[in-house]
Amino acid sequence: MLFNSLEFAIFLILVFFVYWALPHRFRPLLLMVSSFYFYGRWNPVYLLLIIAMILSSYGCARWIGRLKQRKETVKQQKLAVFLNCLVCLGLLTWFKYINFLIDSFRALMNAFGAGMSDFMIDVLLPVGISFYTFQTISYVIDVYREKLEPEKDIVRYAAFISFFPQLVAGPIERSTNLLPQLKEEKHFDYDEAVYGMRLMAWGFYKKLVIADVLVVYVDRVYGELHSHTGVDLLITSFFFMIMIYCDFSGYSDIAIGTARLFGIKLMKNFNSPFLSHSNEEMWRRWHISLSTWFRDYVYIPLGGNRKGRIRKYINIVVTFFLSGLWHGAAWHFVVWGTMQGVVQVFEDIGRKTLTTLKKNRIFFVCSVIFTTVFFQVSVVFFRAPSVSDAFYLLWHMFDGFGSAGYFTNHMQLWPLPAFIIAVSILILFAYDLASLKTDVIAWVGTRPKLLRWAISLGILMMIILFKASDRTEFVYFQF
Repeated sequence: MLFNSLEFAIFLILVFFVYWALPHRFRPLLLMVSSFYFYGRWNPVYLLLIIAMILSSYGCARWIGRLKQRKETVKQQKLAVFLNCLVCLGLLTWFKYINFLIDSFRALMNAFGAGMSDFMIDVLLPVGISFYTFQTISYVIDVYREKLEPEKDIVRYAAFISFFPQLVAGPIERSTNLLPQLKEEKHFDYDEAVYGMRLMAWGFYKKLVIADVLVVYVDRVYGELHSHTGVDLLITSFFFMIMIYCDFSGYSDIAIGTARLFGIKLMKNFNSPFLSHSNEEMWRRWHISLSTWFRDYVYIPLGGNRKGRIRKYINIVVTFFLSGLWHGAAWHFVVWGTMQGVVQVFEDIGRKTLTTLKKNRIFFVCSVIFTTVFFQVSVVFFRAPSVSDAFYLLWHMFDGFGSAGYFTNHMQLWPLPAFIIAVSILILFAYDLASLKTDVIAWVGTRPKLLRWAISLGILMMIILFKASDRTEFVYFQF
């Protein structure tokens, strides 16, 4: 069920009214059942998968709780953590990585002259599996670390893991944030609901007016990549960077806004990432729930920065290597992730010099531009079908630089579509710039009624008039 569908709109309205009509004690049950229905609309069979992860993590957390009460050894508690990771990561590996592992092993054998026949295991990747896998794993670890008591109510716990606004593409919520909110008795707050709807509208604007429009140009060029050079490739790489940002941050805004309708506050997932002055800062602003997850459950357990500089750099690269692998079962994702880690190592080596230089306004602006350009270059590996295709795009990006005929003629980008895209992106960056100092959605709510309605109707009219003709899934559904 897509957020940008009539089916979801009807589903959301029904769940919203029933939720606030029910007594508090029945609301977790409603959220669990409605979330299972929401997820089951893609493939009912895969409900068994998420239920298996819920039962595994719930049981292991309760086991850890009993071990702590009996003051059993840490070794036994770690065994419970390990078994849950084995179940959840085992399921994730089978459904997401099994064919990648087979292909990689076959390539290795062929390199040593031991030929292997081509074969693939027919397995369908469950929507959002990476997101709820990480959520179940972090919950058990948090219980082990004594950040919270194990949840006794399995219905409430199931509602936490399967909460439909963020189930299939995040944010990857922490148990310490979402579980306590499911326990609190909520009372309908009109201002919170209006805030949520405004944030949803902004998310739909980014998805329908920008991401779904740009994806048409991006997919057509990548579909026949070796037929294009020069400005065609340069514009495509820029379009994809904006597209992936608007698609994913748009989903996050809709998810966070939807949760507000139920009195629940999810964590912020994006914070004006293209105004970062370093790659490290970029990752504090981009997909915040994932980057902080890897920090807390991979980087720090590896030793973080506590075991010397060399070990710190190894930990950074390993963490981003795994982050790249999380994004997709292909080597071009691994290259993309590793690039992020290597650049952060170089930034750390030159930290003192860079900190001094950034006091200069001109250098500060240049560092923001460089960070964004590097991200644009790196996401070529994210989108390209293979590593070789990514290198083709980068190598030929400036060939025949004077011609952009494909975009202006064949794609009919000029002049009206180009103008609409440019204005839409300018509004996006104006919003992000203002967000550095204030919550723009909350600010709109404090304006005079006439201005509030003018802004809201303006966004609505742009969605109606300039949205893409074809509806597309959110990019991160595949992760």
